[in-house]
Amino acid sequence: MNVNYNLTAIRANDCLNRTDNSLSVSMGRLSSGYKINKAKDNPSGMAISKKMHAQLRGLKRANQSASDGISVIETAEGALTEIQEMVQRLNELAIQSANGTNSDGDRLAIQEEVEQLQAEINRIAENTDFNGTSLLSGGFDLKGYTNNLAVKVETYTDETPVGFYKMELQIEKTTDGYKVSSLKDSYKNDPSDPTTYDPNYKFAQGIIAYPENEVTFTDHDSIGDFTVKYVGDDSFSMTLVYDKANLIKQYDDAVGGLQTIKYEVEATGIGAMTLQIGANEDQILEVRIPSISTKTLGIRDLDLTTEETATAGIKLVDEALSLVSAARSRLGAYENRLEHTVSSLNITSENMTAAYSRIMDVDMAEEMTDYTTLQVLSQAGTSMLAQANQRPQQVLQLLQ
Repeated sequence: MNVNYNLTAIRANDCLNRTDNSLSVSMGRLSSGYKINKAKDNPSGMAISKKMHAQLRGLKRANQSASDGISVIETAEGALTEIQEMVQRLNELAIQSANGTNSDGDRLAIQEEVEQLQAEINRIAENTDFNGTSLLSGGFDLKGYTNNLAVKVETYTDETPVGFYKMELQIEKTTDGYKVSSLKDSYKNDPSDPTTYDPNYKFAQGIIAYPENEVTFTDHDSIGDFTVKYVGDDSFSMTLVYDKANLIKQYDDAVGGLQTIKYEVEATGIGAMTLQIGANEDQILEVRIPSISTKTLGIRDLDLTTEETATAGIKLVDEALSLVSAARSRLGAYENRLEHTVSSLNITSENMTAAYSRIMDVDMAEEMTDYTTLQVLSQAGTSMLAQANQRPQQVLQLLQ
């Protein structure tokens, strides 16, 4: 027997400390509901769970982004619904005006309604916005640029390959005014011709002026613009707008006669509204909302004051209806896709929450059993430590 080192008490105290530490951890789990409250509880589990938690929060935000996207599309599609109704009314007026039973006064009255409808179409297109962002102005359409101040890219289709295009236009001054003609197969980037081949450029196989194959205007008619539609090999198309005044200036600054104006167009493939519909990088959906106005619909100069112009106007309005229908169809497809995206995100979030719960959440019944066991061990350890501390007093009996 010894009094300096009470090994029995030391061992009892060590066991009591371990029990007390385990009891503290168990109490923390029961009070928080988590198995992992500190990194030391489960280092690898903590790393996995935190990454998973970030994914869960990201999925929640992506779900909200997709829902916001649906709201944007619903807003744009609602405006297009009204525009389509007005274009349909223009179609009725064109058919009515083309009827030979109408007098000139009748057609003038019809034209007054046409002008009011045109103004309202433009007003709705300009004022339709979401959270202060204009939707139908073309700000969310694919962007393109040219190296000629007289030429601007109006729009191009999804099928248009990204890159540079070389294009040409002919212009000459006649007795009728300035005549601008599109050139079919104006530029062919043929690898077999080393004098013209450039691997950095593409070309438009066919070029079709819209609505005519050529445009003629005078100096007095130089305010405004006209549109040319380029049709490519792979079913893609590109619509460009030409400024009349700038073209006249370029022509007059040159020698005169028949001139070929060459320019380059860059199709960037960017510009659509990007919706972050996932928790990770590049999990996006690009939403294209085309520019809508009487100009882009081709009915800006709709004239129903004569039987001839009214007959021609029927075709113009029919094409405008097709454009609006195509735009609505595209938006509807986006909306359906986003609704499926929201459902998918909900399912993914639910499954990931279950996985996160299995890592982090404590089984309360099991932990309560362990806590009760540890409480008994703590009480027993305290009692045994007290008994061990009493043992050195037995030495006193030897000293009597």
